[in-house]
Amino acid sequence: MLSRRGLFAAAALLATMSAAVAAEKPFSEAAFTAAQAAGKSIVVHVFAPWCPTCRAQEPILQRLEADPKFTRAEAFRVDFDGQKDAVKALKARNQSTIIVFKGAKEVGRSVGETDEKAISALLDKAL
Repeated sequence: MLSRRGLFAAAALLATMSAAVAAEKPFSEAAFTAAQAAGKSIVVHVFAPWCPTCRAQEPILQRLEADPKFTRAEAFRVDFDGQKDAVKALKARNQSTIIVFKGAKEVGRSVGETDEKAISALLDKAL
């Protein structure tokens, strides 16, 4: 049985995950290709729910994606375990990978980064 503190922690984690999921669209090849063809700035987060680094990245990406300078960027979440074809196509070897594109061109990526300034600098490359 969970303690009161454990229940609050679990509720906070679920709230954070729900908000981040709302900011990032589930990855689909069609939506990704359309965003590339439209020349949009794109952020792809390769995520696994069991990954502590991915969970640490979530609130950072959520804050940055809410920043007005990033609101025109398309943000996608790739399920590391459930979307193996997309993981392979993106050449993401690990979960907690963040990849940014300007249209069809990849302009940057990081693996395991949890520093907000570094992630912000990475996202800036897509603008």
